[in-house]
Amino acid sequence: MDRMVAFCGIVCTKCPAYIATQRDDDRERRKVAEQWSKTFNADITPESINCDGCLSSDGTIFNYCAVCEIRTCGMDKDVENCAHCEEYACEKLSKWFKEVPQAKRTLDGIRKDLTK
Repeated sequence: MDRMVAFCGIVCTKCPAYIATQRDDDRERRKVAEQWSKTFNADITPESINCDGCLSSDGTIFNYCAVCEIRTCGMDKDVENCAHCEEYACEKLSKWFKEVPQAKRTLDGIRKDLTK
């Protein structure tokens, strides 16, 4: 599968929830749920580890993605991801980048390629 980059810069195709879903791997879903429950201090169940990627409009997305303000904004603006947005990098993204600097590097790389 080609690389899918979420609006926020996470590479969906490298995300363990996405991978477990595409492989329909229940053992991997349990592993991801356990790891994310610890990491995010949340009760994440293996049943919630189902995702066809952030850009999916008719597939399954992880429960947080359904309420993500960055995803909602990107969908409303109908951009491929935030690197394609005229307002890049907005305040929402700037806050996110502090938590996930790799996402910024990913989107910066895409944006750089757009200006070539």
